[in-house]
Amino acid sequence: MDNPAKLEEFVKLMRDNRGIVFKICNSYCSNRQDREDLAQEIVYQLWRSGKTFNANQKFSTWMYRVALNVAISFYRKSKSAGAVVAYKEHLPEMEYQDDSDYENELEKARRILHQSIHELKELDRALMILFLEAKSYQEIAEILGITETNAATKISRIKEKLKQKIQAINK
Repeated sequence: MDNPAKLEEFVKLMRDNRGIVFKICNSYCSNRQDREDLAQEIVYQLWRSGKTFNANQKFSTWMYRVALNVAISFYRKSKSAGAVVAYKEHLPEMEYQDDSDYENELEKARRILHQSIHELKELDRALMILFLEAKSYQEIAEILGITETNAATKISRIKEKLKQKIQAINK
């Protein structure tokens, strides 16, 4: 890092977009150590890949693309090493202090949704993360390197799959 201006710009971009790294790490890793390792690998790969960034693109779009590719590779490596533990095993048992049935049901629905998304295949999980971030189909397609039509079709199918799964859980 012999160019201080370049380093300073990179640090600023990382600080401004750190939420992307947190979301991806939390979606692909179930324990703190793995999340920290993945975050470090993402930042390293972003720095290393910096020269491939096209200034005509939004930085966040490029960052999502690099971070998701790193996360998927990281997930596959840890899965093949047998280090992945089912997400269900890490869900804390929640005791609600609040008597509000609505808030309890909302929290339960949120946990079921996140658990269901975590159980999706890597690409499907990436699609849903971006969809829940309110990214347009065009942005999602650009980040994941697929067509806009493919992104829309896959998201529609995933939403239907999640809907059926959640309905089955609630029966």
